[in-house]
Amino acid sequence: MLHGAAAISLPGDVDGVAMIDSAAGLPIRTPDQRLRIFVSSTLKELEPERRAARAAIERLHLAPVMFELGARPHPPQELYRAYLEQSDVFVGIYWEHYGWIAPGDEISGLEDEYRLAPRDMPKLIYLKQPAEREERLGDLLTRIRDDDTASYTPFSSTEELAELIEADLAILLAERFDASRRQSAPSVAESVAEIPGATDHIPVPYTEAVGREQEVATLLDWLGDDAQRLVTLVGPGGIGKSRLAIEVARSAGAPFDRVTFVMLEHVHDPGDVLPEIARELGVRDTGDRPLSAQLGVARSGRRDLIVLDSFEQVLPAAADVMSLLNDLPDATFLVTSRARLRVRGERVFDVEPLTIPPDPSRASVAAISEAPAVQLFLARARAADPRFDLTDENIEGVARICRALEGVPLAIELAAARIRALTPTAMLGRLDRMLPLLVTAARDIPERQRTIQATVEWSIDLLSADARALFVRLGVFAGDFSLDAVEAVTARAPWATDLLENLLELVDGSLVRQHDDEGVPLFSMLVPVREIAAARFALEPDAAAVRRAHGEHYLRLAAEIEPLLQGRTQAGALARLEAERDNLRAAYRHLITIGAVDGVARAVWRLFLYWWIRSQLAEAKAWMEDILDAGVPMRDHTRAIALGLRAWVSLSQPGNEVDLGPIEWSLALFHAVGDRLGEAGALTTLSIACTATSPPDLERAEGLQRRALELVTIEEQPTFEGLFRVALGSLALMQGDADRAVEVFEGVLEDARRQGDVFLESLTLANSGWARLARGEARPDLFARHLELSLQLGNDDGIGFALEGLAACAAAAGDVERAGVLLGAGETVRLRTGLVDQRSNVTYRPFVERILASDGAREFEAARGRGRRMSRRVALDLVLDSAEPMAS
Repeated sequence: MLHGAAAISLPGDVDGVAMIDSAAGLPIRTPDQRLRIFVSSTLKELEPERRAARAAIERLHLAPVMFELGARPHPPQELYRAYLEQSDVFVGIYWEHYGWIAPGDEISGLEDEYRLAPRDMPKLIYLKQPAEREERLGDLLTRIRDDDTASYTPFSSTEELAELIEADLAILLAERFDASRRQSAPSVAESVAEIPGATDHIPVPYTEAVGREQEVATLLDWLGDDAQRLVTLVGPGGIGKSRLAIEVARSAGAPFDRVTFVMLEHVHDPGDVLPEIARELGVRDTGDRPLSAQLGVARSGRRDLIVLDSFEQVLPAAADVMSLLNDLPDATFLVTSRARLRVRGERVFDVEPLTIPPDPSRASVAAISEAPAVQLFLARARAADPRFDLTDENIEGVARICRALEGVPLAIELAAARIRALTPTAMLGRLDRMLPLLVTAARDIPERQRTIQATVEWSIDLLSADARALFVRLGVFAGDFSLDAVEAVTARAPWATDLLENLLELVDGSLVRQHDDEGVPLFSMLVPVREIAAARFALEPDAAAVRRAHGEHYLRLAAEIEPLLQGRTQAGALARLEAERDNLRAAYRHLITIGAVDGVARAVWRLFLYWWIRSQLAEAKAWMEDILDAGVPMRDHTRAIALGLRAWVSLSQPGNEVDLGPIEWSLALFHAVGDRLGEAGALTTLSIACTATSPPDLERAEGLQRRALELVTIEEQPTFEGLFRVALGSLALMQGDADRAVEVFEGVLEDARRQGDVFLESLTLANSGWARLARGEARPDLFARHLELSLQLGNDDGIGFALEGLAACAAAAGDVERAGVLLGAGETVRLRTGLVDQRSNVTYRPFVERILASDGAREFEAARGRGRRMSRRVALDLVLDSAEPMAS
């Protein structure tokens, strides 16, 4: 097999690339002084790839250095040494053959070129797949992988190779330019510790990051550059993209006002990406303009870092990301994906495996122990068996395991988890028997992804038959799940006689993880593992029946949780629902799809307080619209719920016209089916609608609200009875009777505290504060306490209420600047949530108008502008730090 170095053509070449200078010692330059790219590969087997590489290099106006020899099998060493010394970048393209070895030589010219390339020369290595490589080429590639100056990437076609070379060279040149430009500037990593940053909404990692310090520092430098607004972490499943993104997000700090982590692992429809981003940012879709534009308005002037995790399954949504880049000019996006987004402005960071240890036959124990891959194995092995440690006897086995698994984090974790049952030597023997499966796996996926697949399959094969069957059945879950959920989807399965033992076997094998979420014990699977489980589950003959069982379990969960959402059990119930939210969504969507709408409507109605408290009523409304549009027969009760819930949410969304017809229809249906609470809720909705008409019909509104109170008792429905009384007090305030309103609110507040109902107490505090302001009595302590409870509940709408109330109190006290700042911050919160309470606007408006008519108008408006630009964290600190003086 002939070999040819990435070099020029023959002497006299007229293609405009570098020319050969026969005087080996003289500098060799291209005529136009372009950068020289030395391409090394075998000749005949890679002839199409060499043409593609040459074209890619020339498209960047660089000079390819490629030897195309006819009479001789390889160029003399002094020739390609001279060209290597004068080249700027080394590109190696390898497939199956090692190359020709000249008489008297011990290595091929192919390997010699790589050895002679200067150590500080950037090296881009491309491996053609699939391949049955000669042994000596395999040894060479192993040494290349150990070389920290080289990066290597698989490819399967000439088109893909050309795209990779062109993109990688462009990125390399940009990196070198940026590095020279910033040599004297401190890195972001150096300044992070000094400047606290907003790190809201970032997942708490289960484990410490191992061996990623350099990657974190590099990414922080990239993200600190305003020109780098879209950075994509690319790599196969299980390589550690998400964990690296979490670490970067936690360390980002300045210059970002806020870091928001959006997990897309459960999002399968590209159309759901923007809504998911909006939900994490706390921006409610008002429907009056494109959601991207709404986000642009809500986050205007904010320096956001938005992390989009697991983007590979929604790649068509890349166009939406481009829209956000335009509409959020101050935002930066960090994306994790198995594939590049391939959009303008994207900068790709290839997440590589952890550094593996050197060959244990030639390395010291200390050198092996320091390798990040070995450190990860040790950490996970100790988690499985605290007695495990590295010793002279086992360290070679550990090193060979890490090398065989190519430093892939997930593969190492799964292997280390078996340390309780297998010694490293025994484990290595089993692993070696599984590695040939990589060759027979699907050839259209990256090699390291096949390594993860093989490792997961190996771990599954180590399970007992019953545990393997359970693993497949867990593929029905969309996210974290509880033990009773597992019991529901495995009921009557012949292999589920000892379910808990089988589940713990999966936990021990690191196929399933166990953790607590706010005191709720849950189980979960890493995304690559869940994908395998889901793929196997989809092939099960009873998959449809199991999905139905999954859906019915979450219908029952709604019935079980419903009474717990009131009173002292409220916090625990909220935590449980939040923990299993992804499965709730998946279950209800599936049931709607198959036409089982009655159960879904009832379940969503049962969890009404959850959607309200957690500011997710818009999502519940969307489900109701899907039910109404499903075109399937439904019970009257279902239609009553769907109409009523949709109307309730619409009343608090800006831009919606008040339509009493659907509300009155819902009211009639609730009455007909005998649902007294539903009927009371419909009466309350209709009462609120009457206050929003022009002119408002306050007399009818009060009559409707009193009828609602007649249908419920404090013993049966303590929270709703209190909420209906609060609505009656609000009507008294709107009618100008502030004293009566205060009296009503005080009664509800007393009941709420006795019942331990935090939400009812929080809502009543805000209304009581407004009533007291209306009669000239400023009580900022009421709004401050309302704010604390809203934060405790995770109620974003309550935060907006609190800031508005505190602004009004400051205005009443003559503190114009504070009033402006708080009102501006409150308006921003309102803008983000998308829900606006008309009564709140009417209540604080007189205070604003009074200031605007005074000499302090200019100061107020300036402060209001600062408040609108203020991050939520800073605004809350401003309030909470001064809560005690305000209360006094």
